[in-house]
Amino acid sequence: MQISIVIPLLNEQESLKELHDWIVQVMQSNHFSYEIIFIDDGSTDGSWKTILELSKTDPNTKAIRFLKNFGKSQALHAGFKAAVGDVVVTMDADLQDNPEEIPEMYRMVTQEGHHVVSGWKKKRYDSVITKNIPSKLFNWAARKTSGVKLHDFNCGLKAFNQKVIKTIEVSGEMHRYIPVLAKNAGFSNITEKVVQHQARKYGSTKFGAERFINGFLDLITIWFISKFGRRPMHLFGAWGVLMFVVGFGFSLYLGIDKLFLNPTGRLITQRPQFYIALTAMIIGTQLFLAGFIGEIMVRSRKNDTRYNISDKINL
Repeated sequence: MQISIVIPLLNEQESLKELHDWIVQVMQSNHFSYEIIFIDDGSTDGSWKTILELSKTDPNTKAIRFLKNFGKSQALHAGFKAAVGDVVVTMDADLQDNPEEIPEMYRMVTQEGHHVVSGWKKKRYDSVITKNIPSKLFNWAARKTSGVKLHDFNCGLKAFNQKVIKTIEVSGEMHRYIPVLAKNAGFSNITEKVVQHQARKYGSTKFGAERFINGFLDLITIWFISKFGRRPMHLFGAWGVLMFVVGFGFSLYLGIDKLFLNPTGRLITQRPQFYIALTAMIIGTQLFLAGFIGEIMVRSRKNDTRYNISDKINL
């Protein structure tokens, strides 16, 4: 199979048939072998009913349904596990991503050898205040922190070599940073393509302003994981040793001063240096233990699936 199209969705019933027909038209006109995988992330409208109807008339339509809303990252992770195409394309279900961009993105992966091709919505049809400006700030911070030079980390339209999506693990809310996860896994050939952005036709966005706050917190998390995820002792252990040495130095100073320099002076417990030494040594020990426990967890970590599937179609 040439292309797997993975589409996570939440309450997008109105757009599903139009999106499906649009994708089918593009795939058939380019003679691709393909599959469309819808992941219903706990929709409460009639989205699953529409998907069932589509699957009955189109054997290339497959679907996974979650028991409740687990989030876009978990939906993508389930879709990635099910996908079998040589190139895996992700897109949103709200008709804002244009399926006609897929053939060129497929060519960039298969012929130019890119591991990841990320869409760049250069011209957006979103609110300037609530989406465009915060998105530019977020993307700037992501570029600086991750070292991945993309203009639009949030674009849902992306194409991946199958090896990428079978290697990385998308969890939490890390769907924004799949290119960064790919880079950390050794897939460094990452590029972007300017794509056409559509104005939302039905419904309203499922993401509020809090997504940018969560995005920045996730950015800090992925920066930490990128640098110290496999060697936590290098961070916690180093700071722990430093703090312990500082505390021990103060303790040594207090001991020498009390025994040899000023034996009749104040009690050690009446001097502020004593509490600095005690606090520094305790914090240093705790940091060192945190690094040690982190190393144990890294070595014993197993895959943790955080979603429950209630139904599947054709999978």
